[in-house]
Amino acid sequence: MELKRVVVTGLGAITPLGNDVESTWNAAVRGESGAAPITHFDASKFKTQFACEVKDFNGADHFDRKRLRQLDLYAQYALVAAKQAVEDAKLDGEDINKNRVGVIVAAGIGGLHTFEEEAGYYALHEDQGPKYNPFFIPKMIADIASGHISMDYGFHGPNFGTVSACASSNNAIIDAFNLIRLGKADAIITGGAEAAIFPAGVGGFNSMHALSTRNDDPTHASRPFSASRDGFVMGEGSAVLVLEELEHAKARGAKIYAEIAGGGMSADAHHLTATHPEGLGAMLSMQNALEDAGMKPEDIDYINAHGTSTPVGDVSEIKAITGVFGDHAKKLNISSTKSMTGHLLGATGALEAIFSIKAVGEDIVPPTINHDAEDVDANIDPELNLTFNQAQKRTVNAALSNVFGFGGHNATIIVKKFAE
Repeated sequence: MELKRVVVTGLGAITPLGNDVESTWNAAVRGESGAAPITHFDASKFKTQFACEVKDFNGADHFDRKRLRQLDLYAQYALVAAKQAVEDAKLDGEDINKNRVGVIVAAGIGGLHTFEEEAGYYALHEDQGPKYNPFFIPKMIADIASGHISMDYGFHGPNFGTVSACASSNNAIIDAFNLIRLGKADAIITGGAEAAIFPAGVGGFNSMHALSTRNDDPTHASRPFSASRDGFVMGEGSAVLVLEELEHAKARGAKIYAEIAGGGMSADAHHLTATHPEGLGAMLSMQNALEDAGMKPEDIDYINAHGTSTPVGDVSEIKAITGVFGDHAKKLNISSTKSMTGHLLGATGALEAIFSIKAVGEDIVPPTINHDAEDVDANIDPELNLTFNQAQKRTVNAALSNVFGFGGHNATIIVKKFAE
């Protein structure tokens, strides 16, 4: 069976750097940070009091009161980003066979805020017996963003959500890619959404000592690969892509941003939360993606690293990259855009896929900001180009993007310039 080619025809984003793709991308190229003191709740008693929140977003600008009652914040972000992507792809016309259009939008956590609200409500009324909002379950569950998007547009194709912690939206993209190239759908709206910057989210990660506590300097807190890094910075938002079978896209005159070349997955099978110290699972994921794409390590120009700014994770990923790419690793540009956006958890893969697509389209590599000191103890080769502090222009024919999740989930995608 000949596999079909899959291209990207639409993009949408609600992020800590901007409420659409262009403002987000431009801010990333400028090297701006989305970190600031938390506004979603009073974090004054928490170890970490800052995050990369979405700014200037009001659900009431997009949904009526009745609809808002049904939507957790993460789903609101997903629906707005999906609307941008669908409109960008012009995929909502009457000539579209909606039975052949699917939705796969991921969340690593889902409606955490809804869960907190309902648990608190029950605690206040436990003497009266259980009393829950009828929307509690359908607001909270991690697949519901896909359901809402399909209902809004009448898309009857494959519909589900993927959950693999921080790897969730890369897994969603890979699933969409595979379904389209196998001929199971003409197009799939895919990506991820997350909104966990609430007490349980921040407090839970604080208890694991996973978050930066640089409260006096939030904008410089996310500093991947730097010696002074002390944990990741939470982010939130949504990124959504329209993936489409090539001939279907050409037949309707769609613009094409890039081609999805391949995807790879693996498991560390090592630890609940820590990556394998030698990066063995990450290596396998990248090798699988290269094999799937029919590409060699030398074909890759840019790697959007998982690069969360944790002491252990950053080092293991560099070991994995050098293990897969060998001497070619010194010819790559590598960067962690989490230095600017923070870590969007289940949505991070989709956002970084968009950054990779834009890098391929515009031949610009976004930077790893906030670098202040080489991590001598980590033995990171100083000849590696980690794109510190400033974007760099270069030809980017193909980009690889890594995401790794709690539980040892690894997922890698490769995008490349589209050519007939």
